[in-house]
Amino acid sequence: MAAELVGGAFLSASLQVLFDRLASRDIVDYLRGKKVNHRLLKKLKIMLLSVTAVLSDAEEKQIRNPIVKEWLDELEDAAYDADDLLDEITTDALQFKLEAARSRNDASKVSDIGLPISLNRYDLEMETKIEEILESLEFIAKQKDVLGLKEGVGEKPSTRIPTTSLVEETEVYGRDVDKEALLKLLLTCHDVGSNKLCVIPIVGMGGVGKTTLAQLVYNNEEINDYFDVKSWVCVSEEFDICRVTRTILRAVTPHSYDNKELDSLQIRLKEELMGKRFLIVLDDVWNENYINWEIISKPFKHGDRGSKIIVTTRSESVARIMGTVPNHYLDHLNDEDCWQLFAKHAFDNGDFSSHPTLETIGREVIVKKCKGLPLAVKTLGGLLHSNLEVGEWERISKSEIWDFSDNESNILPALRLSYHYLPSYLKRCFAFCSIFPKDYEFKRQELVLLWMAENFLQQSKRSKRMEDIGDEYFNELVSRSLFQRSSSAKECCFVMHDLVHDLAKYVSREYCFTLEDGNSEEIVMKTRHLAIVGPVSSKRFDSISEAIHLRTFLPLSISSFDLLSHEEVNHVILKMRYLRVLRLSGCKFLQHFPESVGDMRHLRYLDLSRSSIKTLPESVSRLCNLQTLNLSKCCNLTKLPKDLHHVINLRHLDISESNKVEMPRHISKLKSLQTLSTFIVGKDKGTKITELRELSDLQGTVSLMNLQNVDSSKDSLEANLMNKKCLEALMVSWTGDTDDSKHDRDVLDGLLPHTNLKKLDICGYGGTRFPNWLGDHSFFNIMYIKLSRCKYCNCLPPLGQLPSLQTLHIERLDGVVTVGAEFYGNGSSAIKPFASLEILHFHSMSAWTEWFQMQIGGGGGVFPKLQQLKISDCNNLSTLGLPHCLPSLTSLTIYTCQNLVSSLPRTPNLRKLELEECEKLHLQELPQTVESIRIGGGHGVESLIEALRKSQTCLLQSLHICNCSSSITFPSGCLPSTLKELEIKNCKKLEFPLHHSLKTSIEKVDISNSFSLLESFPIDFFPKLNILDIKWQESLESLTVSDGLCHDLMSLSYLGISNCPKFISFPQVGFCATSLTRLSIYTCKILKALPEQMNNLLPSLHYLGIVNCPELESFPEDGLPSSLSKLRVKNCSKLLANRTNWNLQTLQALTHLTIGDENEGGMETFPEEGLLPTTLTHLCIDGLPCLKSLDVKGLQQLTCLKGLIIYSCPLLLKLPEQRLPTSLVSLRICGCHILKERCQRDKGEDWNKISHISRIEI
Repeated sequence: MAAELVGGAFLSASLQVLFDRLASRDIVDYLRGKKVNHRLLKKLKIMLLSVTAVLSDAEEKQIRNPIVKEWLDELEDAAYDADDLLDEITTDALQFKLEAARSRNDASKVSDIGLPISLNRYDLEMETKIEEILESLEFIAKQKDVLGLKEGVGEKPSTRIPTTSLVEETEVYGRDVDKEALLKLLLTCHDVGSNKLCVIPIVGMGGVGKTTLAQLVYNNEEINDYFDVKSWVCVSEEFDICRVTRTILRAVTPHSYDNKELDSLQIRLKEELMGKRFLIVLDDVWNENYINWEIISKPFKHGDRGSKIIVTTRSESVARIMGTVPNHYLDHLNDEDCWQLFAKHAFDNGDFSSHPTLETIGREVIVKKCKGLPLAVKTLGGLLHSNLEVGEWERISKSEIWDFSDNESNILPALRLSYHYLPSYLKRCFAFCSIFPKDYEFKRQELVLLWMAENFLQQSKRSKRMEDIGDEYFNELVSRSLFQRSSSAKECCFVMHDLVHDLAKYVSREYCFTLEDGNSEEIVMKTRHLAIVGPVSSKRFDSISEAIHLRTFLPLSISSFDLLSHEEVNHVILKMRYLRVLRLSGCKFLQHFPESVGDMRHLRYLDLSRSSIKTLPESVSRLCNLQTLNLSKCCNLTKLPKDLHHVINLRHLDISESNKVEMPRHISKLKSLQTLSTFIVGKDKGTKITELRELSDLQGTVSLMNLQNVDSSKDSLEANLMNKKCLEALMVSWTGDTDDSKHDRDVLDGLLPHTNLKKLDICGYGGTRFPNWLGDHSFFNIMYIKLSRCKYCNCLPPLGQLPSLQTLHIERLDGVVTVGAEFYGNGSSAIKPFASLEILHFHSMSAWTEWFQMQIGGGGGVFPKLQQLKISDCNNLSTLGLPHCLPSLTSLTIYTCQNLVSSLPRTPNLRKLELEECEKLHLQELPQTVESIRIGGGHGVESLIEALRKSQTCLLQSLHICNCSSSITFPSGCLPSTLKELEIKNCKKLEFPLHHSLKTSIEKVDISNSFSLLESFPIDFFPKLNILDIKWQESLESLTVSDGLCHDLMSLSYLGISNCPKFISFPQVGFCATSLTRLSIYTCKILKALPEQMNNLLPSLHYLGIVNCPELESFPEDGLPSSLSKLRVKNCSKLLANRTNWNLQTLQALTHLTIGDENEGGMETFPEEGLLPTTLTHLCIDGLPCLKSLDVKGLQQLTCLKGLIIYSCPLLLKLPEQRLPTSLVSLRICGCHILKERCQRDKGEDWNKISHISRIEI
């Protein structure tokens, strides 16, 4: 087994938290007034110290001794119990303190928070709990002597073989681009200021190939010629300045030099490097001490210009300290390069031609398992070197990295080193992340709040916000390549490499668990942190009850509760007394939360977002530890607890998009509040905006809603937004119509924010002018502004004066008639108007008629950085006041501006042009750079043709034409040969452009309700055609081939024909498309036959969909293609009546089948015995109104069936008497009223027939 040192390091961090708690002033002061025996706590501390003293020795010995490992597990379990107890005492102390404060404030009132009725009984219970933990620890401590554990034995990472500069280039794959980039850096003299030294950091996670890349460039012939001297030093974990200096010295001088004095070494090295151009590689550097680097680098500064140092490291912190040029980040290899590397090590010649089974396992499983990490690929290839046993390959493919010994595999030791050098406070944070499934994309703030709730963040002595400490932790894990930025997510998300995730899972052991139906492992009592992935069955969910000390309950998708009832969730949740984190996001059945939630005294994070909750119980006010309360997108939520202000530790309250909620009063008492997503101003005696005055620490985004309820401008001024320095985004909104424009103006005037604001959104404002602060150049940080539904404003604010403004949206300002100089500013600023603006949108400005051009002197113009301009639904606009040239514009969109007559400005970098419903606008010139055009209307198409004629060269790739009623023909040669996509909609009089210039370029054709004369489409005219989608073509009768011969349309992958009432035939000579994967035929009412010889001519077809083709009687005589995996047949009565002749049993690839017929007189029983292939995994009965019974014999044959869906079968009375196939894991029934009643959970007559199915939705 791989070494397990890291598990104990995780425990060390946990014990340190206990020591901090035992020394807490709150606990000490509280217990001083109790009758709890103080010696018990002292004894507890001594006992913890005694086991901590031998922890390092135990961490090493557990590798060889499984009993020591078990001892460590028991100790960690006891540490968790002790922490729960101390957290309970801390909570009691806090509640006592709050109660005392309230009693002083109002002696006449009795609070409902309270402490235990009998303090004597409380003291006795507390002593008993402490004694139980002590008894457990005493037993554990006694065993340390029996196990021979000693004090003072330090933990050491296993010794690694030092790297050398030698490399076998034939064994390196996929690094050509990286190699060339580094050679360019090395062979170029960089201006690095007064310092001649140029340091190039190569940064990446362990095992990604940093050393290999350095070796490649180090041994390059050009490098040997360019540099006078070279030296390779494997620095590794211990940054020994003397050793590194001596190693370099030996490489650059032919004489031996064994002096160990640093001064002598550095003087000699300085002399040897003086005037020479050198290359030094410092491989595997971990040192993050700037002073150490300063000392060791002194001699390097005396080399000749052009000298270089390469540093390879996993840490961005190291790179920041040492690097003088941008980091070279090394990414993972792609699958093909990984396969080449794997094949090289698994077989000496890399030839798998005689072993196809092994190649399949290697390519599809083992290599993909490595996720682009060369070290893992090379290691697993080496393990299987010349091994031809399929069983061994399958074993390796299913193994986890910790299943291999250190002698077998270098993967875990390499990754473990990254964990070993983490500070103890980061180890718990990292290990906690193992509850996320592989490839899970997480957000920074989400994870930091979870860490905070778990008490993983160490309190700073410098009064730092806990969230800032969490950000530092997060950044450090990113810096060390343990977290990576996701490349797929739209938002800024992060992921863990699969092997790093394996490491986290390994160190967290049984304490973190991910529950999913595909996971056969069982949750255990020791589990403290639980995540739920996807819908889980009742049986699996009920197993959570085993983990009675659970701290984290974290469903990761809104579908996690789809298969569960309200009672099932409550039954399990309310047993969990030690929860810190509880997420019930997306729980649709959750309308009310039980009062007993107030007993979850440890709870710090409660997420009920996207649920159906209507009110929160008042007992939530007793959760004095609660830090985060997420109630976003709770559309039914109307009320928060009236005493929410008692939750004094609340830091984050999110009620965004829960717009019915009534704000509780006294929210100003939540002094710790950092996030308040939404503040809804109450009517009359409701919550006043002045409550915001005391909330000086608000961060991020705040939405102020229902501002029509603000009593006076004095109140808005008292909200004190100007002093909220950390507020980044502000949205202010009014609802309804104003009856006092001046009042609205005064209120907005008083909501003057701090100049640190970055984003502003004003909606529904009823004033006639915007306040003077909006547009003032002092708001130099503002980057985004949106003004919408401010219908009485008659002029725009001077937004051109905002130097950092990048995005501007202006919508529905119905009072604005003209836009002119006031929009750009008074001209007194030295900054050009809209100097940073990149995105400008105007929408639905009903009264806007003119946009006057701004004339500025001194060279340059307005909008120098504008990239995207969109104007839509401004039908009265006649002139555009744009400058003659917009040099940075890449996207121009103008929709529904019927009176616009201006010419468009020059746009030398335009990539995307969209002009629709602006018939008077003339397109004079087409930029050569444009790649995509969408244009509508007859005038628009005519001006496009004219512009295309004038264009000398064009990069146009995509052309979309719509809503043209004119009879227009595209002249031959008009459309450029670069065109790849052609989409034409609602252009009946247009003639289809069958131009020879397009034959070699067109890849996609999408036509709809156009070309009224088009009776046949020559499908082979465009040999590169990949997608053909034809819809609503009234005259189309057939697809044809031009010369009557059967050609292979080898590029075609998708063909769709729908709503073509006259379509009757495919090419008569045969429709050959060897790459076609999807064929959809919808609503072709007179079509009688599918293409002949589909089995031979469409060998790649995976999906066939046939809907609303009533005349279609049968499939081709030779059957459907054997490659078919998905088949859908609906509302094809004649074809369905002939289903016994389909021969589906021969389709061994078929896994998904959908059958439906909404016509009367359809099938009454289904599926008949022998009708369907046994390979079927998913069956959907999509509307069979005459169906009365399911054929049990036909169903029982489907031994692979996993999913069954039954829709709209109102006459289906019951399920078969025998159970449905045992392989079923998912059943969905909808629109079957009789069956619905019979399948009710636990009480329906058919429930026993389906109770074995994991996922049931009725």
